[in-house]
Amino acid sequence: MYFIGVDLGSTNIKAAVYESPMRLVDRQSLPVQYIRENGFVEFDADRYAADLEKLIGGMLKENNIAPAEVRQIVFTGQAESLVVLDAEGRTLRNAISWMDERSVEECAEVEKRFTAKEIESVTGQLAVLPTWPATKIMWLKKHEPEVYAKAATYLLIKDFIVYHLTGRLLADCSIATFSLYFDIYEKKYWKKMLDVIGIDESKLPPLCEPCTVAGGLTDRAANAMGLTTATKVNVGTLDHFTGMIGTGNVTPGGVTLSTGTVMALTAMAEEPAPRDSGIAMHYGFLPDTHVMLPVAESGGVSLEWFRRTCMGDVGYDKMNEVLLQRELPNKLLFLPYLVGTNAPEFDTDAAGVFFGLRQETDIFDMACAVMEGVAFMLRKNCDAMRAGGTKISRIIATGGGAKSPIWCSLQANITGLPVVIPAEKEAACLGAAIIAAVNEGVFADYAAAAEACVSFTKRFEPTDSAKFEKKYEKFCALYEAALKVTRL
Repeated sequence: MYFIGVDLGSTNIKAAVYESPMRLVDRQSLPVQYIRENGFVEFDADRYAADLEKLIGGMLKENNIAPAEVRQIVFTGQAESLVVLDAEGRTLRNAISWMDERSVEECAEVEKRFTAKEIESVTGQLAVLPTWPATKIMWLKKHEPEVYAKAATYLLIKDFIVYHLTGRLLADCSIATFSLYFDIYEKKYWKKMLDVIGIDESKLPPLCEPCTVAGGLTDRAANAMGLTTATKVNVGTLDHFTGMIGTGNVTPGGVTLSTGTVMALTAMAEEPAPRDSGIAMHYGFLPDTHVMLPVAESGGVSLEWFRRTCMGDVGYDKMNEVLLQRELPNKLLFLPYLVGTNAPEFDTDAAGVFFGLRQETDIFDMACAVMEGVAFMLRKNCDAMRAGGTKISRIIATGGGAKSPIWCSLQANITGLPVVIPAEKEAACLGAAIIAAVNEGVFADYAAAAEACVSFTKRFEPTDSAKFEKKYEKFCALYEAALKVTRL
């Protein structure tokens, strides 16, 4: 039997075919096409769905996979991108990407209606951002009243794809958590927020648990992909959460770290999850669980900015080669707040700073300081989790940052936690396929699946943590001093 894991990404749609028990058969992707006008970021949801069908159909044909052998298609991917349907279930306009920031004024309106404490205690979110679909619906009401008047259903992109393939309107709770109108503790839509937005619950799909089967393919969808209606569609869960499953982080104690352009940490919360932890909280991929997901936008982007701006033709391999030969830490400090801070401070006034430059400082010293700065930011978030009662035993590193041995070593020493590198680089697609395998009874649960499917290639122990402790104290002091200067 075969399982298909699909990552509905922002840059690419990725699909991976696995043969039970979890042998990768093929993995392919297609780029997402965006419409960028007047500062808006949109895409054609119908084309997005058609590209997905083309991708899956082509992979099955190329690999000579019998349609009847494909048991489940499981989805993961982006959360907040908004799709609007009319009463006949047709798209009324382009989907609005989560990257679109048109609803800044609407964010301000929400902040006038609700205190930050109330929003956190219901939605788990610590900031009102134009990312959230709630603010986009408010924007449509004000700026596109004809669309707002005809709108019968507001869906997020993953839920739209499930509807497109099965004909069933459902909202996965782990995705609804990114709407700002879902109560993650009571598992229901937040009526008070819906009243402010100006819609009622009838315009939203029924809620369902993550990682459950929505139904079989429609005749149309089956024909489009060369499958049968017996193939089941599983709603799956958020990409960060399938990344947890695909790296074996399925019980409290582990942190899955993704260091790409953005740095994101995911860890299961101890239950009952607190409503006032000061850490972004979301409904989890298992029923009645919650996942902490602090995000720092100044993650890998800080190192890429420095390499592009200051290092000329020097690549990451050379950077690692040189730094592995040097005595660390050096005295140079870097605050990696190139776009302000997200977790745990949420301070838009913060800015990037190099401190301690001397005439003997070279570009490799500076590159190391950038990596250390991001690792110090990681330490701050781990400390915030631990202060809230979460025990952390290890960090599972994924993304581009996991390719750097010097960066992984710095992370281990600065946090005082071992850092392990999973063998599978596309953890989200593997996690999606594992969801199907557990659902079909191949494995008893996610822990058993992790034992069988997840392995690690490297482990970095915190061997020199004491050397970095004083520098971390200086980093924190520099952050506070820099904020005072910024606010003068």
